Amino acid sequence: MAHATPAAEKRLAPLPALVFSSRWLQLPLYLGLIVAQAVYVVLFVKELIHLIHGAFELNEQQVMLIVLALIDVVMISNLLVMVIVGGYETFVSRMGLQGHPDQPEWLSHVNASVLKVKLAMAIIGISSIHLLKTFIEAGQIGVYKTCGEVAEGVRCTMYTNDGVMWQVIIHGLFILSAIGIAYTDRIMAYTAASGKATAAH
Repeated sequence: MAHATPAAEKRLAPLPALVFSSRWLQLPLYLGLIVAQAVYVVLFVKELIHLIHGAFELNEQQVMLIVLALIDVVMISNLLVMVIVGGYETFVSRMGLQGHPDQPEWLSHVNASVLKVKLAMAIIGISSIHLLKTFIEAGQIGVYKTCGEVAEGVRCTMYTNDGVMWQVIIHGLFILSAIGIAYTDRIMAYTAASGKATAAH
């Protein structure tokens, strides 16, 4: 007796097949992000070498700023991993990592909604690191002129009161956006669950 062809193996009509195959156009984008991640690895090594060479000359504040820069690079790299792996799995093709010992925990239940929330939280983390760096150097505001007002080589600051204020406002907007995304996804999940429960009765 002939076996029935599984639905997954059915051949698509030419136009639907073309549209569905267009998802592979995203592949060069993800490969480009892998190259960008390699660039961040080089940047991390450069900052680390700077920290090691200046271990006996740098003061505590300078060391803290370099360490925050390293953490910033790591968090951006984590963001890239989430976009590359999660985006490829969600929008391009399954990677077949089920049961793999190195499968990331978050990838087992990733979808577009989960990915949005995780990306929003990662962006808030990166913004927090930048804001902390700003607060550390905020004491220089009013003590030194801004770097655009002095000659090269003269000690200066890159921050202004307005710049710090806007950075705090933008960080707050990131937080509100993440809360809005999470709340919207929760409403959608509740609506979907209610619809399934109603259909079951």
